[in-house]
Amino acid sequence: MILLDTHTLIWVDQGLPKLGRDTLALIQRAWMESKVGVSAISFWEVAHLHDRGRVNLKLSPADWRTRLLEAGVDEHPIDGAIVILATELEGLHKDPADRFIAATAIHHALVLVTADEALLAWRHPLPRHDARL
Repeated sequence: MILLDTHTLIWVDQGLPKLGRDTLALIQRAWMESKVGVSAISFWEVAHLHDRGRVNLKLSPADWRTRLLEAGVDEHPIDGAIVILATELEGLHKDPADRFIAATAIHHALVLVTADEALLAWRHPLPRHDARL
């Protein structure tokens, strides 16, 4: 199973050409097998970006989330174990959303699909896939 970082989720949803060919194929295969996940914090991030006018969803954030969940995206909630793990991630920058997303991927043994340079360069055994490839 894969876990999409927030920007990757937006790129997939909006069909943006920022996704690499390999990544698009990976996501399409995972989607067909019902193995595409997102952290619940990604919906908070997108709603925040939408409210600030930095992303246009063409729907309310709540309706956008519902549409994605109905299309087969698996939402991973943030629970106490993930919150605590997020505080223990040595060497990762302090952005709370990125820490929650990384902790979610680690906790559920998921491959993180991201183009975030800091997450990709982070020295940790978390499996990652560069979304630009």
